[in-house]
Amino acid sequence: MSTTKSADTPCCGAFPPAVLRPAELPAFSRGSGARTIPLVTRAVGAEVFLTGQTLFEGGAGIPLHTHNCPESVTILEGDAIVEIAGAEHHVTQFDTTYVAAGTPHRFRNASDTEPMRILWIYASVDATRTLVDTGVTARVDAEHSKTAQQGK
Repeated sequence: MSTTKSADTPCCGAFPPAVLRPAELPAFSRGSGARTIPLVTRAVGAEVFLTGQTLFEGGAGIPLHTHNCPESVTILEGDAIVEIAGAEHHVTQFDTTYVAAGTPHRFRNASDTEPMRILWIYASVDATRTLVDTGVTARVDAEHSKTAQQGK
């Protein structure tokens, strides 16, 4: 029996079809006016990648950090300033970033009053975040645990 996969063979186990509605899912506080809504995660059967949304209140931002895998972010609403490897870029609705593993980056809302929302995709279900200031590393999905502070 051959172990070679054909083009029609899924890359991993069965992931049941799902429709995920962010407005109906819990949002977990990331602190400093940012909250995350997990979407495609291990909890719904993901085996290859993670996705979710982060909502930023006016003026909110997240600390400079790195990941152990590549990440792509698309701005869904509002305007942001993204810092990637020390360079700042203004991004707006539907602009998309790609950040390689190990590259320091962060997002902040460019508006002091209007909300900003991003869609993030990690290239691994085992994605981690390491804060540059402290060196503390945690699994991204650990932020979505039942013990995380919730808020909508």
